[in-house]
Amino acid sequence: MKNIKYIALSFLALGILSCENETVRDLRERNNPTEEPLPDLTAGSADFSNFVAVGASFTAGFTDNGLFIASQQNSFPNLMADKFANAGGGTFIQPLMNDNFGGLTLGGNRIAQPRLVFGGAGPVPLEAVIGPVTVSTDITNNPTGPFNNLGIPGAKSFHLLAPGYGNIQNLPNANPYAVRVTGNAPNASILDLAMAQSPSFFTLSEIGGNDVLGYATSGGDGTNSITPTATFDASLNALVAGMTANGAKGAIGNLPNITSLSHFTTVPFNPLDPSNPDFGPLIPTLNSLFGALNGVYAFLESQGAITDAAKRSVVFATDAANAVVIVDENLTNISTLITQTLLANPGFPAFLAQFGLPAAAAPQVAGLLGIVYGQSRQATADDLFVLPSSSVIGTVNADFFAFLQSQGLPPAVAGQFSVEGVTLPLADKWALLPEEQAEIATATQAYNATISAAASSNGIALVDLNSILVEASTTGILFDEYNLNTDLVFGGLVSLDGIHLTARGYALMANAFLQAIDATYGSNFEASGNLTKAGDFPTNYSPLLQ
Repeated sequence: MKNIKYIALSFLALGILSCENETVRDLRERNNPTEEPLPDLTAGSADFSNFVAVGASFTAGFTDNGLFIASQQNSFPNLMADKFANAGGGTFIQPLMNDNFGGLTLGGNRIAQPRLVFGGAGPVPLEAVIGPVTVSTDITNNPTGPFNNLGIPGAKSFHLLAPGYGNIQNLPNANPYAVRVTGNAPNASILDLAMAQSPSFFTLSEIGGNDVLGYATSGGDGTNSITPTATFDASLNALVAGMTANGAKGAIGNLPNITSLSHFTTVPFNPLDPSNPDFGPLIPTLNSLFGALNGVYAFLESQGAITDAAKRSVVFATDAANAVVIVDENLTNISTLITQTLLANPGFPAFLAQFGLPAAAAPQVAGLLGIVYGQSRQATADDLFVLPSSSVIGTVNADFFAFLQSQGLPPAVAGQFSVEGVTLPLADKWALLPEEQAEIATATQAYNATISAAASSNGIALVDLNSILVEASTTGILFDEYNLNTDLVFGGLVSLDGIHLTARGYALMANAFLQAIDATYGSNFEASGNLTKAGDFPTNYSPLLQ
């Protein structure tokens, strides 16, 4: 069965717009000489002369699943530094990449791929549009620091305190982006590098984001656990203590509920369209197969063996969109009971005949059906699916197809029983179940409580990024004349990877920090017209940007 398509996106205007070189006050006075002039910018009680930003991918400017020169120039700390420069701020040095392709190499071998671009029907790799490129950023040859932007894509809270996290000799346990900033102090932690610069002002952003994000993007399958709250608390408090040790002022952002991002909301739970010629004609056969299993569930419930037959039952409609079939590890595993019940049914050999299988295959097939459907159900609107699942649903799982053939099933039958999300339940890594979403929400709330307490007890500005994402994911959020939301490509806020922000999104984030700084330290970036303007920043980078 061919991959079932369901995302239809249109091409947006591309290109990079330059940042304005004059303040809004200058422009207004020139164009509207009768308008009351804005007040002069003041720093209040803050000192922006030496600004250092610590964080993860958002701080670095990661976008479209990559880091590249243009994205770094539009990172929210760099945009803030541009405004700080009007209030006594100094130079802001970033570990710039070597090109606008994105990606990394180690000794000439790729370890991170180039960025994503819009391909006309959704996000695609850059090279799918413009052909092969040479990634020129090699972590064996890094720029010279110290760097004011210490955003490390992929870093969890405790990684920022870990000695050797940027030591190339520690790969693969080191972080290649951290390697680029450590210079001649490879064993220094990211916090060490920040403190060594004696910052007068700092930002801490998305600390804790990756502590839950890895769990979410892996579908909560256990390969990337949520950081325990106690570990996060210790890490966050150590970071704040270190950054404020010399009396520096700063701002810290809390964490949004990441499952509201388009990486988790774009793929619907019911993408199986009966009008699709690769799916619709198979519905009668599918309902025959699942009808037999539904009968097993009903029988087991009548015997008191299970109580959730209706939840496990699968039925495909011919006149409506259909939900995919998934593995739900929260269901009791009834593989053995399924196998035993099928073998005890005298009509099972006749059932197999419709698939061209002999009666002698009954024990083997009953065992396989038990293994495959012991913890399966159809998805509901409460389930979320990671963005990469869109390229998997409806395709034949090659490994399972080969396995079934090794068990003696004919290729045609093996193919029928190997369709992802249809006859082969989607593995845990593709879906976030309600229970997994609750784990993420609980951890996020606990992290945010710690962040809020740290901001309050240390007198630093708190930026409520969580509320911003809530607004963006519900009604949309107004940024100048643009309404931004979290829809993939169309929304303008979230980049093509479904997680990180667009340049316009980072400009909005910079403003949120500047407004919180105004409220805490008495500066007046907003009142003096020194906020970023939405129209100066793109929502999509051209494939031709090199």
